[in-house]
Amino acid sequence: MLQIQVAHSYFLRYDPKQWERGKPYPPLATIQVAALLRRLGHNVTLFDAMLAQGVDAYEVSLPPDEPRVVVLYEDNFNFLTKMCLSRMREAACRMIAIARAGGARIVVAGSDASDHPEAFLDAGADVVLIGEGVAAIVHLMERLNRNPDVDTQHWVAGLPGIAVRDGMQPRISRIGVSLPDAQLDGRAAWDLVDVEPYRAMWQERHGYFSLNMTASRGCPFHCNWCAKPIWGNHYRRRDADEVAEEMGHLKHAFHPDHIWFADDIFGFHANWVSAFAEHLRSNDGMVPFTIQTRADLATEPMASALERAGCVEAWLGAESGSQRVLDRMEKGTRVDRLVDARKRLGRHGIRVGFFIQLGYLGEELSDLLATRELIALAAPDDIGVSVSYPLPGTRFYEQVKAQLGGKTHWRDSGDLAMMFRGTYDSAFYRRVRDLLHEQVALQQSGAPSSPEQRRRSLDSLALQWNTLVASERLHRNHDATPVPIESTASPNDPGPSRRVTATQNH
Repeated sequence: MLQIQVAHSYFLRYDPKQWERGKPYPPLATIQVAALLRRLGHNVTLFDAMLAQGVDAYEVSLPPDEPRVVVLYEDNFNFLTKMCLSRMREAACRMIAIARAGGARIVVAGSDASDHPEAFLDAGADVVLIGEGVAAIVHLMERLNRNPDVDTQHWVAGLPGIAVRDGMQPRISRIGVSLPDAQLDGRAAWDLVDVEPYRAMWQERHGYFSLNMTASRGCPFHCNWCAKPIWGNHYRRRDADEVAEEMGHLKHAFHPDHIWFADDIFGFHANWVSAFAEHLRSNDGMVPFTIQTRADLATEPMASALERAGCVEAWLGAESGSQRVLDRMEKGTRVDRLVDARKRLGRHGIRVGFFIQLGYLGEELSDLLATRELIALAAPDDIGVSVSYPLPGTRFYEQVKAQLGGKTHWRDSGDLAMMFRGTYDSAFYRRVRDLLHEQVALQQSGAPSSPEQRRRSLDSLALQWNTLVASERLHRNHDATPVPIESTASPNDPGPSRRVTATQNH
């Protein structure tokens, strides 16, 4: 039986934008791994960086003679870990150094570690897991339990999907992306989480308390800008009754007012969501919840099932109001379906948010204005705006990597800097972002005090757009990245929603 500390390195305080937003969630993937290690018979503790003061708090968390092993397992459900923010990598490397100085063996896993294992090996990690790494963790802990003094080379011998030091050089054994491992299904180790600081921040900032869950892992769609270093295009969904049981547990143990489902694609099929709704009703487990999905999955049966299950908000990856841009992204959806999905979900009492992406390769002013028109026509309740972010392992990254300079990652999520030569500079996209947010705020503000006040607000917004458009040539990159001449997915392609059957937990 080993003494294992499971930890992650996403410190909310190191991300000013997210700290100001004030919506922290416990590290789901981290506590799923903690639950697995306990089922294997080990003693497990948790260091939760999310609301900690900083890395110094980690040093205090390590008792002088234990743990024997530190598993730094990043939360794969936190989309910010995919972005490999440099501030969080620095924190992880400092934590590794602290744990190593304390005599612990160190295993690291996460998107950044999978892409750049050498950075974490240089910091002192013994083993870096490539991908989800569940099978490797199980074998590593079994071997160490049998022989606590085993040297690293014998400890990892014959294991695929890992990176270690071999002399002065990293030795990386990549096996490609794999199916989400069934060993992580089941209830996470919620008892290891100190929930009260989360509750306090939520109540102080927003007046309610939200927790997070997942019903699935992975996404079978093929958007060419989306990094999938952990599961690739595999998708594994838990049984509806199991997910309903966990929601019921959270409801009665922690009394959240709201649940955020962190799945890339929630439910996928309407019949699964209908079964989920029935199980929630039978176990008194229903809590209002928010999901992420796609416009082409938001059919009438799906919207109806979501309403019955208690869904109050759905975020759609709209990305752009330009069909040309969506096709280049290989998104597999059409602009008119975004509008239809927003209206359909709204009729069922479900708020709708749009994720918007600015600055994709080849995007022109007309495409940006088409996105403005989409938001005006669809009138989403909220939007989240970012710029195209090239991540290793994507076709988009391969198209622009030659232009990436010294800055290959944002320092924090508020950076919003272009890291390749897009059509415009970063300042232009930041201004477009601000105007889109202002447009949504005006659309959702309800009845103004007078028609004259609304007219003045609309005129002011139009003037700001006109001013920006008039200055666009000043912000153009004259050596913008050319668009490769290559085929794109047909907008009529049925996509994974028609061609892929989700892996069930049977």
